[in-house]
Amino acid sequence: MAHKKTDYLKQILNARVYDVAQETPLEPARSLSARIHNTVLLKREDMQPVFSFKLRGAYNKMAHLDAAQLKRGVICASAGNHAQGVALGAHKLQTTAVIVMPTTTPQVKIDAVRHFGGRHVEVVLHGESYSDAYQYALALEKKRGLTFVHPFDDPLVIAGQGTVAMEILRQHQGPIHAIFVAIGGGGLISGVAAYVKALRPEIKVIGVQMSDSDAMIRSVQNGKRVQLPDVGLFSDGTAVKMVGTETFRLCKQYVDDYVRVDTDATCAAIKDVFQDTRTVMEPAGALAIAGAKAYAAKHKLKGATLVAIACGANMNFDRLRFVAERAEIGEQREAVLAVSLPEARGSFRKFCELLGPRNITEFNYRIADAKEAHLFVGVQIQKADEAGKIAAAFKRQGFKTLNLTDDELAKQHIRHLVGGHSPLAKNELLYRFEFPERPGALMRFLSRMHPNWNISLFHYRNQGADYGRILVGIQVPQNEEKAFKVFLQALGYRYWDESNNPAYKLFLG
Repeated sequence: MAHKKTDYLKQILNARVYDVAQETPLEPARSLSARIHNTVLLKREDMQPVFSFKLRGAYNKMAHLDAAQLKRGVICASAGNHAQGVALGAHKLQTTAVIVMPTTTPQVKIDAVRHFGGRHVEVVLHGESYSDAYQYALALEKKRGLTFVHPFDDPLVIAGQGTVAMEILRQHQGPIHAIFVAIGGGGLISGVAAYVKALRPEIKVIGVQMSDSDAMIRSVQNGKRVQLPDVGLFSDGTAVKMVGTETFRLCKQYVDDYVRVDTDATCAAIKDVFQDTRTVMEPAGALAIAGAKAYAAKHKLKGATLVAIACGANMNFDRLRFVAERAEIGEQREAVLAVSLPEARGSFRKFCELLGPRNITEFNYRIADAKEAHLFVGVQIQKADEAGKIAAAFKRQGFKTLNLTDDELAKQHIRHLVGGHSPLAKNELLYRFEFPERPGALMRFLSRMHPNWNISLFHYRNQGADYGRILVGIQVPQNEEKAFKVFLQALGYRYWDESNNPAYKLFLG
């Protein structure tokens, strides 16, 4: 479907969103602005009745249906914010909405959908992933004659989301260097970019994606839509394997640039927004803020006005402990180091003198042998390059040092496992796994293992996220390594071979 820029401008100006949505404030993030020396304005879409912008597009689509379509009802597939928008829209328009959600959807989200939709909503749980739920919803759409409300790839949905840009340009008359927008399927940024480029083409529109869910960036680079084999689960609101046809066309045409950010940077952005607003964003909701910070640092911006769309606050409370733990590293306020000290008088005093007045955030020690001790240390720092300088200072004094600040294995597992080499752990392979957190996932892993393979190390910590992480040491006989590779492929979980990781070799190998 080809849609001209002027079509979108007209559709956005005439979008029917304000029956249910509200015009959200554009607020300065004062502490963050002072710290990065630019004016950061937050578009507070977390303040919508469903705590997310998704209501705009969903309702605009539904409000344009004729009486016969509304009588038959609508259907959507969603595990999150889109489902809540459709539910509230159904309640307002007095139509029925069938909402298909994966069986893995947290109860808090199912309850929220029922709360917003009341008797107008029928929740159907099907499949383990969004893709399963989506396919089932398409089948139900045909079978029951319902109208599908797509979460992003629909001109009316895109136009509804575009009203966010309409408000931004009305609320801030002065110069804007760039508007930062999180991208999952691309509905929000498509609407924002179409509107901004029609009226204020000098304003940059910059898309932000998680480094492990970057379908739009890859698609634009390849000149065609790319399907990702899997996506990271931390920012579930943007975990989309394939972007829309129309959203891809619009992004290719209008979006100026893209930024990738990682989990730690997103956690740091959640903390930034909390410090300025006392509101807790969900990971997808904080992506634009993380992107604005990364972009300003990369381009050495000073004194510019940057707008970041804080697009959602449907955060699972249990996930906060993970966010808090990783925010310091994401803001590059903590260095994580492994330091080897000779078992000699005065070594520890010398180590403490080198650290100086710095605040120690973590300290793990276990004697390794008669000659050497290994320390796992977290240190509070002010700037990113400080970690390297501290490591270099230790090395100059003859202490072997590893800078583990960017080492995922060290941050996730080793810090909880520092404590020993075992003479019994011969032929040990070390693997890190990530899997959807649901009943039976761990047993599925264990039950598929060959009885000849001995688990020599196992670390699992529930972070309160929608996914679990385990670290496993497995002793596999050399003649069975081929069978082990088959086991890894058949399991269907994301995994990383950490057998040669230097932190593992130092503390556990």
